Amino acid sequence: MNQFRVLFVDDEADFRETLIKRMQKRHVAAVGVGSGEEALAWLRQHPADVVVLDVRMLGMDGIQTLRAIKRDHPMIEVIMLTGHASLEIAREGMQLGAFDYLMKPIDLDELLYKLEDAYKKKTLQQHKIKTIEGVIESRK
Repeated sequence: MNQFRVLFVDDEADFRETLIKRMQKRHVAAVGVGSGEEALAWLRQHPADVVVLDVRMLGMDGIQTLRAIKRDHPMIEVIMLTGHASLEIAREGMQLGAFDYLMKPIDLDELLYKLEDAYKKKTLQQHKIKTIEGVIESRK
């Protein structure tokens, strides 16, 4: 599989940095930021395929950040992450377009599988869009 770009958004710096290091060892292009505001600023400057987003953060929370990501970057897949089980928040995140929802502590193999699956979904969607655009263009 091609290397894909992942942005980790979590206000727990040690957790975030550990995840990034472990993903990089698995050949995932991973970077991280500590807040929803930082994530939106980073995404304006850099491409990402998947965002792993903590639900509970100071300032802009995960649901607010998810809304903004989907508004500004609808093709980016978002995996929500929380240490606090909440069916209501999970349901809201999925309704807003989150790809999936994982609980902390994270099983790294499960996270990697979800990242790969989210990346596959994104690339399939992009391929469909290009195909449709090509059909439309050929009819002009």
